Amino acid sequence: MVVKIRLARFGKANSPFYNIVVAQARSARNSKPIEVLGTYDPIPKPPPNGEGKPFKDIKLDISRAKYWLGVGAQPSDPAWRLLSMLGLLEPRYNFTKAQEKLGKSIQEISKVERVEAAQ
Repeated sequence: MVVKIRLARFGKANSPFYNIVVAQARSARNSKPIEVLGTYDPIPKPPPNGEGKPFKDIKLDISRAKYWLGVGAQPSDPAWRLLSMLGLLEPRYNFTKAQEKLGKSIQEISKVERVEAAQ
């Protein structure tokens, strides 16, 4: 039984609202989940006192999230990002672009070394 932590979308058009849920990996996005862990509202809200930056509302039952992570539930990429913002997981970085740049530079260096060795 593969279990995933993912987002289930609710709300009107152009006004998304997500439940953070634990569900079977093969079930549909908005099907009945095993458990609802919390909510995420991606639309920035103004700060309560009027000063500061707008914030996005994230509510999560941290103890249940830790439990599901402990028993092997795999978070989706958006869920991973939210859980890392709350400190439950290490941030996942996108190394593909960095690896491509690094790989190209290593190839260029090896070409220069081969040319110098041939001379």
